Amino acid sequence: MTELSRRQHLKQLGALAGAAVTSGLSAPAFAAEAEIPPQGIGKGIKHISYSDIGGRPDSVQVMVNKKHVYVGHMFSDGVTILDASDPRNLKPTGFFTAGQYTRTHHLQVSDDLMLLANGANIVAMQSYDSMRGYFENNLADSITNRKKFRSGLSIHDISKPNEMREMAFLEMPGFGINRLWWPGGRYAYVSAHFDGFTDHILCIVDLQNIAKPEIVSKWWLPGMNRAAGEPDLPKGKRVALHHMITAGNRGYAAWRDGGFTIHDISDPVKPTLISRINWSPPFPGGTHTPLPLPKRGLAVVADEANAEKCAKGLFHTFIVDVRAPENPVPISTLPTPRERDFCTIGTFGPHNLHENRPGSFQSEETVFATYNTAGVRVFDIRDAFMPKEVAYWVPPTPRKLVDPRPNVSLAAKTCDACVTAEGLMYVSDWNAGMHVLEYEG
Repeated sequence: MTELSRRQHLKQLGALAGAAVTSGLSAPAFAAEAEIPPQGIGKGIKHISYSDIGGRPDSVQVMVNKKHVYVGHMFSDGVTILDASDPRNLKPTGFFTAGQYTRTHHLQVSDDLMLLANGANIVAMQSYDSMRGYFENNLADSITNRKKFRSGLSIHDISKPNEMREMAFLEMPGFGINRLWWPGGRYAYVSAHFDGFTDHILCIVDLQNIAKPEIVSKWWLPGMNRAAGEPDLPKGKRVALHHMITAGNRGYAAWRDGGFTIHDISDPVKPTLISRINWSPPFPGGTHTPLPLPKRGLAVVADEANAEKCAKGLFHTFIVDVRAPENPVPISTLPTPRERDFCTIGTFGPHNLHENRPGSFQSEETVFATYNTAGVRVFDIRDAFMPKEVAYWVPPTPRKLVDPRPNVSLAAKTCDACVTAEGLMYVSDWNAGMHVLEYEG
C-alpha cells in the first residue's frame, strides 16, 4: 500500500460509525516527530512506575492477587511474580517455568488459585519471514521445528503469593492452550489445540475436583476437525478460538478470522451455538477479545491488529448489540487514535480489552483497551452509537527488541491491561516490560 493510498484509506475508514466521532480530547497532544519520554505521554492517565520484570521484559497477560502481580511471558517460557505492595516499586519475587519451549503466557486467578495455559512456544518452533505467518496459517501447519514441550492446563496454589505450587495438571495432547477464561467457580473455558484439529477450539473443563480437572465438552467451527475429514478452511485465513468470555449462561467467543459467536452454555456438557457473525471481509479479521456487557445487552469485540505498519489496513473494535443473541448487530466502532501517524511506527491497532473480572475495575460504560504502538486507550461508551475516547497513554520506544521474529519493528507493543478497582493499571508489552499507570477519570 502506497503512502498516499494508505492515507486515503485512513480517511475513508474514519467515516465509520464511532471512528468518525470526535475523541473528546483536545487537539493532538504532541507533534508526530516528538520523541516520547521514558514515562510515556498521555492525557487523563498518570504514570506511576516501570519494571523490566526481573530482566524478562516480554510480558503478556497480567493478573493481580493479594498485592502481587503475576505476569505471563511471550518468549521467556514462564511466569514472573512481582510484589506490588508499593506500585511505585515493583519487586520480582519469584519465577515459575514449565520447562524450555513451554509457553505459559496466559493465566487466570481466583480464590488463591491460578489456572495456567501450557503450550508450545510457537515462536521458537516456526520459521516464517514475518509476524503475519503466525496469524495467517493454521496452527497445525505452523510448526516447522518441533521441540519437546508440555501441553495442557496446570493448576497452582498461590495462597503464599511468592510461590506457585502446582496442584494438578490436565494433559491436552496437541499444541496446547492459547488463552482461558475462569472468573472462579466450577467451569473454565479454554482455548486449546488438540491433535487432529487445525487450531484452537473451545474446551470446557470441570474443576469440581480441583485436583482432578476433567474435560466435559469441546466445540469448534466447521472445517477445524481435520482428523474427521472436514473440508479444509480457506488458505491465508486463520480460524481459531482466541478465547471465550462468559456472562451468566451465555458464552461470547472470538475466532480470529472466523468471526464472533454467541453460545448457550447453560449445560456446559453440551454448549450450543446461538449465532455467528463475521465482518471479515471486508474488515481484515483477527477477532480477539469478546467483552460482554450483559446489563446493556452489548458486547465490545476487539479485532487484533496483526500486520506491521497497517499492511492489512486498519483494525477496529466493534460495539455489537446482542439484545437478540440470535441476531447480533454491530452498531459502532471505537474511535481510532490519530494524534500520531502510528502506522509508520510498527503494529498499530487494537490488541486486548480489560475484561471486567470479579474484584477488578468493572464498568459497562468505560472501556480500557490496548492498541499496540498507540498504548492504552480509555473510551466512554455511555452512548453506544457514539463512543468517545476520554483518556490515553502512549509508551516510549523500547530500548531493544526481544521478539525474535524477523521483520518486526523496534516499537512499543502494548499488550494487556489489568485495571484494579482503585484505577491502577498494570500494562504489559511484548518487548518492553510493565508500566504501572493510574486512570484519573
